Amino acid sequence: MEPENEHPLPEVPSAEIAVEPAPQPQFASVDQDPAETRFILWLFFGNQGPRAGWSVLKSLRAGWSVLVFLVLFILFAGGIGFTFFHFHLVSGKGGFTASETFFGDLISVLAMAGTTAIIALIERRRGNLLAFNLLDSHVVFNFVFGLVAGFAALSALIGALAWGGWLHFGPVALSGAGILKFGALWGAAFLVVGFSEEGMFRCYLQFTLTRGINFWWALGVIALICGELLWRGKGNGIWGIFIVAGLGLIPCLLLQLFKTPGAGFWQAAWVTSTLFGFVHTGNHGENWIGIFAAAFVGFAFCVSIWATGSAWWAIGCHAAWDWSETYFYGAADSGNVATGHLLTTTPAGSALWSGGADGPEGSVLVIAIVLLMIAGLVVYGRRKHTSASAAVPFAVSEQAAG
Repeated sequence: MEPENEHPLPEVPSAEIAVEPAPQPQFASVDQDPAETRFILWLFFGNQGPRAGWSVLKSLRAGWSVLVFLVLFILFAGGIGFTFFHFHLVSGKGGFTASETFFGDLISVLAMAGTTAIIALIERRRGNLLAFNLLDSHVVFNFVFGLVAGFAALSALIGALAWGGWLHFGPVALSGAGILKFGALWGAAFLVVGFSEEGMFRCYLQFTLTRGINFWWALGVIALICGELLWRGKGNGIWGIFIVAGLGLIPCLLLQLFKTPGAGFWQAAWVTSTLFGFVHTGNHGENWIGIFAAAFVGFAFCVSIWATGSAWWAIGCHAAWDWSETYFYGAADSGNVATGHLLTTTPAGSALWSGGADGPEGSVLVIAIVLLMIAGLVVYGRRKHTSASAAVPFAVSEQAAG
């Protein structure tokens, strides 16, 4: 992978202006080492060797850091999962209930928190585990903004399906205290899901791959993903992955060829979004549109990091999207209908438009909704960038006056 880049976001707006550039880390010289030593240093640390004054893990290529992360994560998850199973917090039967969803994803959240805390400590990251795309001076605003956006986007999709006659509403499934009870239970469950999936893909992986990936390494990872799907044979909507892989090919290659600043962020986004779609191929009831939509939404969440400066918007949006689809509207999610939902909806007509058994995420209309979401994030991000740029002369003059 490329030499490490400590600026993970391309053109992220900032209100702080440094008068003097921060000192750059120095590189250890490897020119005088034997050929075998130089090869080992290149293999683990890149062309410039380990960086003097840095921890060993922080100097490692991003790929090796990810490998260390995965080993620690598996160890943590195995221990926590065994404990949860022993105390009957998870059954292993895979039922789509609030309890199974909450504790099942809590295993991942706790394992990830422990792993990233250790990684951050070893890498000497400021902010500990928050260093991985969670440092944000506007956490509450961005999180609530994401919650509202997630509910609004899913509601727009449901509304479009109902307007076109591809979804029909049935009777209300809950009453009385059950509405509040299941609303709260599913709210907690999907908040944990948001932290679990965004923490893995948009926090740790997006941050770490950004600092050390280029087009060729990204292409290699994408090729491995597609090769595994081909080797596996028929899967649930694997063509959705192939389409995502193809769509990112030319833009990421151009970013590489023109040496565009911040290219690593978007090449990492290509990888993490494809991986996000890939893990959804294991869900029952998925079609190719549903898999493509998962990857496409993953890319939208990457755009949100660029626009807001952190992953808090993505966490809120993810949680609200799932809660709205599963609990509030009672629609199928990857072919599964939850136990304890408020409204009742049934798909109608062509599966291309209704989503069929997959649910609203399997409808071609979801692509338009995600495009609108991305467009809104780009406009918001551009305005934020413009505001930050406009503040530069004022900030410099204030510091000069001081």
